[in-house]
Amino acid sequence: MVDAQLGLRGGATPLAVRMRPRSLDEVAGQRHLLTPGSPLVSLASDKSGEQGSVSVILWGPPGTGKTTLAQAIAHSSGRKFVELSAVNAGVKDVREVMEAAMSARDLYGLSTVLFLDEIHRFSKAQQDALLPGVENGWVILVAATTENPSFSVISPLLSRSLLLTLNVLSDEDLGVLVDRAVTDPRGLNDRVVLEVDARAAIIRMASGDARRALTALEAGALSASSTSDDDKPVVTEEIVAMAVDRALLRYDRNGDEHYDVISAFIKSVRGSDVDASLHYLARMIEAGEDPRFIARRIMISAAEDIGIADPQALVVAVAAADAVQYVGMPEGRIPLAEAVVYLATAPKSNAAYMALDAAIADVRAGKIGRVPKHLRDAHYAGAKRLGHGAGYQYAHDSELGVVKQQYLPDELLSTRYYEPTEHGNERDVKARLEKLRRIIRGE
Repeated sequence: MVDAQLGLRGGATPLAVRMRPRSLDEVAGQRHLLTPGSPLVSLASDKSGEQGSVSVILWGPPGTGKTTLAQAIAHSSGRKFVELSAVNAGVKDVREVMEAAMSARDLYGLSTVLFLDEIHRFSKAQQDALLPGVENGWVILVAATTENPSFSVISPLLSRSLLLTLNVLSDEDLGVLVDRAVTDPRGLNDRVVLEVDARAAIIRMASGDARRALTALEAGALSASSTSDDDKPVVTEEIVAMAVDRALLRYDRNGDEHYDVISAFIKSVRGSDVDASLHYLARMIEAGEDPRFIARRIMISAAEDIGIADPQALVVAVAAADAVQYVGMPEGRIPLAEAVVYLATAPKSNAAYMALDAAIADVRAGKIGRVPKHLRDAHYAGAKRLGHGAGYQYAHDSELGVVKQQYLPDELLSTRYYEPTEHGNERDVKARLEKLRRIIRGE
């Protein structure tokens, strides 16, 4: 009985949809986009259409209000609202919207807002189909994307639209939404009691996503009503934990969050913050990131950021990658964790790969010179007649295993590429290298 009253069964509209704001005044968060005179406010308040038809692209993580803003603009301004999703719409659908928009404008003086969700899923040809309508003002395009528009939206469409970036909702913003959903007649209509700790758990697990916060609240309310005979069930932290199971991570394996998290992971390892390194590792694992991708990045980090300061780091990283291949997940998380801890706490040096990059830069700039004759291949017929190999000193014949000899071309005789640091193993390498250079070059 309580479930029916809550509107949580029988195919009822989800709470997140029922609680969608009807005007910009009800929107939580995104205050930087909703100041007086801002493009969105002007668009929503322009009932006569005198301010033109500026199209916008809304870029932000899921659950930050892209669809909400589009509908609020359309409803506040009295415009016709048409919604398409790039997941299942095509060029034919776009053209039909354009034709209907022109008819509405010509016959009734009514302008149309076309909300296109996930525009990054549209191909170039499909996005091209939007251009005439946007350019001629047949529709006001409000496009939403979770991916960087610079890479996912064609340049002609970008240049004809305003790009507005939405921020992740703060805990305070989510709190406003959750409280409103509990009391609002469109929501739970005060039919449940939400404990303070449960409210905090919902906000924490939503991770800045309004839709997820309301979905978690709805799940908690349903669970509470199913296990209680009270007229006003109590949603506790334990009920929320049972209903939601775990935090809902904001992570798209092909989107910006994927790159942001792996970037933070690598920089944390490089910066020797083992706790942050494990945090980002956990986020990737929980979000279902390919463990082979994680293992590859760990191997790169071992070579790039630790190098000769601890040569064992690369061995550990490769071993972890092999272990993940053999045992799979979830057990594969254990060698990954061991490798991350080892790398984060190891001494750091990028001297080896920086030395190679410097050598590559010289080669590309033409600083190569001829290989000294005594180092050239002397095994083929006529090589000795050309002087190849003449005067070469075999290092193993020396008591030290090192001899004074020219190895670099004449043009690069005084060049030093590798300059070891004082970190870890490289401190010993540096001392040995100075001795070697004194013998080999006579420095």
